[in-house]
Amino acid sequence: MKPVLIKELLTSNPDGRSVSVYGWIRSVRDSKNLVFVQVNDGSCFANIQLTFDRSSPDANADVQNIEDNLKKLSTGASVKADGIIIPSPASGQAVEITLQHLECLGTCPPEEYPLQKNKMSMEYLRDNAHLRARTNTFGAVFRVRSQMAFAVHSFFQERGFQYINAPEITCSDCEGAGEMFQVTTLSLEKIAELGVKAGAGGMKIEDAHKIVDYSKDFFGKKASLTVSGQLEAETMATSLSRVYTFGPTFRAENSNTPRHLSEFWMIEPEMAFFDLNDDMDIQEEFVKYLLNWALTKCRADLEFFDKRIQPGLIKSLEAVANADFVRISYTDAIAELEKHASEAKFEFKPYWGCDIATEHERYLTEKIFKKPVMVYNYPKEIKSFYMKQNEDGKTVKAVDVLVPGIGELIGGSEREENYDKLLAAIKDRNMDESIYDWYLDLRKFGTVPHSGFGLGFERLIRYVTGMENIRDVIPYPRAPKLADF
Repeated sequence: MKPVLIKELLTSNPDGRSVSVYGWIRSVRDSKNLVFVQVNDGSCFANIQLTFDRSSPDANADVQNIEDNLKKLSTGASVKADGIIIPSPASGQAVEITLQHLECLGTCPPEEYPLQKNKMSMEYLRDNAHLRARTNTFGAVFRVRSQMAFAVHSFFQERGFQYINAPEITCSDCEGAGEMFQVTTLSLEKIAELGVKAGAGGMKIEDAHKIVDYSKDFFGKKASLTVSGQLEAETMATSLSRVYTFGPTFRAENSNTPRHLSEFWMIEPEMAFFDLNDDMDIQEEFVKYLLNWALTKCRADLEFFDKRIQPGLIKSLEAVANADFVRISYTDAIAELEKHASEAKFEFKPYWGCDIATEHERYLTEKIFKKPVMVYNYPKEIKSFYMKQNEDGKTVKAVDVLVPGIGELIGGSEREENYDKLLAAIKDRNMDESIYDWYLDLRKFGTVPHSGFGLGFERLIRYVTGMENIRDVIPYPRAPKLADF
């Protein structure tokens, strides 16, 4: 018989029918005649309660079987429990199960089980990432993550977007930052050996790159893990009009902060015939859709986060979901920050031409406007090569969506559709033009205005759950010196 999820049992009619419960033990309370067993299967935040009354067992209860298996139970043990579903007299739960038969499927020795009832630090749970989803906190995190992934697809599918899969291995750097993980089958030991011999033979350091022959590598050229699927998504948008990619991306940034991962998922839509205003409209619509989805579909989990992780979380999410986002140019945003600089006591002084820091983003959203802010038209020097240049020659049509609590949530822009301007931007940054010839082709053959944006999925989950560290919103985080499991 197919198992029924606990979340379905908890909302079903307690009509005395026979049911089976499968899950892991959260607690066992044995008070002489009455035994209460809390079981959770991860399908929802709530547990279901199994009850056994020694003084008055159910007429069909296998008492000896139940007693024998109760002795095997401890936190973390897995069980199959058969019984009847009845109304629960206890507060906070509508139904409970009167035990008739109990089977301990897998014991969990308390003296060895890493997850004990005492409070465990996030660092400790990170070291036990293979088990942490069994805790209330991480079970809730990963259920929210699942729902938000579904919400992403629902949003775009409802609006005529095509889901595309960008390659994970690439020879181009979308951001032009060079912080990429190299993919190679060349033997590093052999290269080192060749280097030692070449040095002994008098080769100069500046010629060391000649030792590496990428024509002999797997792809015949230098290849890396992708930092973004945007460029490939643009190629599809100029054929299919509206597309989105949603998959893992990688950055070899040596950063050990609560805000950075080396492997993370990106949501990247690209829309043909969209200008910057269209781009900002759909970004605002997207954020509100996602937050409303979370507030509706993940309510029990959000109530836990609101109570235990970030008090006031639900209220803050509701405020953003119902707000009209402020739209302000970068120039005006800097002017506002400069006006408040003395009272704000910023660590980094704001000035025209600076990259707006997190403290500036939060001040704009939390102190000045007290709502989400969309900052647009950034200086071209601090933005990527593919962004459309404004007529002033100084700024590009870029936009960042800032929200209270974390700062930047989304980054996007109208893309440069002019071949000559895009080529000039590539040359100005000393990028290898030959790597981007296919990307430049889009501007040669039926070029169109188009726009897009990127939203880091883990940043979204961190915002929705209130979790402090981004390493705690992905099942197995990857960061400098961290690649366990």
